[in-house]
Amino acid sequence: MSTTLDMTTMYAMHDALRREAEYLARVTARVDGDLRAVLRTAAGWDLFKTSLHVHHTAEDHALWPVLRQALADRPADLTLLEAMEAEHAAINQVIEAIDAALAHSEIGMDRLGDLTDSLVTGLTGHLRHEEEQALPVIQAVITEEQWAHFGQIHTQWIGGDASRILPWLLDGASEQVITTILAPLPEPIFRAYQDQWRPAYLALVRPGD
Repeated sequence: MSTTLDMTTMYAMHDALRREAEYLARVTARVDGDLRAVLRTAAGWDLFKTSLHVHHTAEDHALWPVLRQALADRPADLTLLEAMEAEHAAINQVIEAIDAALAHSEIGMDRLGDLTDSLVTGLTGHLRHEEEQALPVIQAVITEEQWAHFGQIHTQWIGGDASRILPWLLDGASEQVITTILAPLPEPIFRAYQDQWRPAYLALVRPGD
């Protein structure tokens, strides 16, 4: 394929997820911290889970199936795709286990800390694996139209959470990335981001920062 796909939003999402994983790792390492309280904060666990769910669901529904068709005669790359799907499932299982630990006070903080460490390790490993091996394959075989469709599905899954996810996504991003992602927004949405969504996100209190 001669056209290079614009993966700005993909990498921005990965960077945001990596940022949150680093935050979780810092919090988990503090033996005097109340991990349950930190994970329940508005700028913490819920927003992280929502953003990760949107991203992985869009990939599962609108990217991996298209890629599977394109790689039908490339068994080695199909094995890579299967690994991506398995990593998604493994991450989901750890998230479910953390939610269960948060809901049951009898589960010790050590167990919760171990689960969080497992999530951080699994997620950062998955993001690295995807960037090093899967994204180059996507660049090679996915068309612009298919990539645009994936972006549309990703946006649809965000839905009413855009006011929370967009400023979360752009937290700490470079000016170039921010400009690229905000440029296609209709003027009313852009104004809402500038005047309401970003200030509301910045006002969220997150222990441990």
